[in-house]
Amino acid sequence: MAKRGGYGGMGMMPGNMNNLMKQAQRMQKQMEESKAELEEKEYEGTAGGGVVKVKMNGKKEITGVSISPEAVDPDDVEMLEDLVLAAVNEVLRLQSEDESEVMGKIAGMGGLGGGLPF
Repeated sequence: MAKRGGYGGMGMMPGNMNNLMKQAQRMQKQMEESKAELEEKEYEGTAGGGVVKVKMNGKKEITGVSISPEAVDPDDVEMLEDLVLAAVNEVLRLQSEDESEVMGKIAGMGGLGGGLPF
């Protein structure tokens, strides 16, 4: 009795698998290079029109905080706390947006999803 159907393994020719692996390796290398570049960047978040500034590197380490004397009111410590919090949240948001944009470009450049033969 003759065999019916069958897909002969995974349905991919060896050359296609090699191309897919090479593409994955290229993407991984690009991601590693981009991550290293992001880690070298500096970001600055501000609040209160610049009276509070927070600097952070791409490794998400706070590298500096600057508070203008006019932001310091001993009778309103809560305002200063809010300004510092706002500046920290802004710098985190800026770094995260930058990281998403860079990594999104890599995923969009011939990402694995678009080139699969099945």
